[in-house]
Amino acid sequence: MSSSATTAAAPPQMTRGRTVALVTVLILGVLAYQLNSSMLSPALPDMADRLGESIDAISQVISLFFLAGAVGGVVLARWSDFIGRRRMFILVLSTLMVGTIICLVAPNLPLLLAGRVLQGATAAAFPLAYILLNENLSRKAFATAMGVVTAVNGGLGGLDAYLGGALADSFGFRSIFVVILVFGVIGLVAIWLVVPRDGAPRSAGKMDWWGAALFSIVLIALTYFVSEGSSKGWLDPMTLLWAAITIAAFVGFWFLEKRTTHPLVAVEHLRSRQVWPMIATTVLTLCGVFAVINFTLVVLSQNTEVGLGLNGGMSALLVLTPPALIGVAAAPISGWLAGKFGWIRMLRIGLAICILGIAIVAVFPTVFSAIIVAVVLFGIAYNGLALTTVNGLGVLLSPKAEPGILPGLNGAAFGIGASLGIAVVAPYVAQSTREGFITGLVISCGLAALALIASLFIRPPAGEKV
Repeated sequence: MSSSATTAAAPPQMTRGRTVALVTVLILGVLAYQLNSSMLSPALPDMADRLGESIDAISQVISLFFLAGAVGGVVLARWSDFIGRRRMFILVLSTLMVGTIICLVAPNLPLLLAGRVLQGATAAAFPLAYILLNENLSRKAFATAMGVVTAVNGGLGGLDAYLGGALADSFGFRSIFVVILVFGVIGLVAIWLVVPRDGAPRSAGKMDWWGAALFSIVLIALTYFVSEGSSKGWLDPMTLLWAAITIAAFVGFWFLEKRTTHPLVAVEHLRSRQVWPMIATTVLTLCGVFAVINFTLVVLSQNTEVGLGLNGGMSALLVLTPPALIGVAAAPISGWLAGKFGWIRMLRIGLAICILGIAIVAVFPTVFSAIIVAVVLFGIAYNGLALTTVNGLGVLLSPKAEPGILPGLNGAAFGIGASLGIAVVAPYVAQSTREGFITGLVISCGLAALALIASLFIRPPAGEKV
């Protein structure tokens, strides 16, 4: 039996000035988390050197961060239905600052990882921002604002990664955490001063902590299943063990939620055309497109035998920076288009263009101009249309009684999709042959096509137009 929403008065119509102020402080609120996900990668060698660890061991700084984000995004977004968005946002940013301070002073890797887990759990900042926009703005203003905030989700046009590398080279990796701490403090103060105070809870009852624990085990086991499978093989005993734990935990979670009065995720929601197709679309979109941009094209552009033979810096400038920069401009426009012509329609258009971009590279994998065309298409269609619409639909399609459910699940789907997509194509791309690259790209194109097919099953609630 699912929980029911308590009656709450509709928020007063915000003036243009208050709307701008709210969007601005929400950007500040999510920026500290985003910098945590984008600035640290170039600093991994410096971390390994200063802490006396191998690169393989230090890579956990990234993997555990995103794993904690998958768990925290679901659990904390749902908890905010009970304690309020503003309170949860303040809690999230306070946790981020504690984690950042731990990372700043950590003398060894275990303590650094503990801080990174706390930082990663604050991934709930993005779904909280999206929900606050939906609850406080008109539908028209929400559409454009979603695009603006989503643009931050893609980073700062590649400048954040560059800044992270420059800081690590000049002052060491700890200087990055100083910058993040400053943004965290600014974000916390801004949220405290500007975000409207919480009214009545959106959901009746109490938080389902047993369900949260089981669902966390599902996400953790699934992540390690993908990780072990990609590195040791999908039939390796440890891989199969993680698969068994994932299945057992999900079955336990399913039956627990059916018997809980106020579940973390009601079973009937998981079966609805608003939830499961949306999650499937997000996972498959990340599987198909994210892996191409952030893995296959990067490796292909640096390959000296059949690729372009670029160095790391030029590869980043060619493959990673242009889509990010284009996305900064395209995301707000995408939100406006979605509000005018329909969120589901614009999602499908974005996915179709992404499929075209992957197909172009698959047919002409070593042609420089073809890669440039594809990169531009990805900036418009993926960083702009796809990311904006999947995030927007995660809010608009979420059950009215539990509005924090789908944004949290959608956030977890991002991490799972990105990990799974790279794991699937890595064995082929690692062959460093023309045939291997083409095979990886064809697989990614197929996954993106499946995302488009999954989007055809999305249906808005009865009587609503999305």
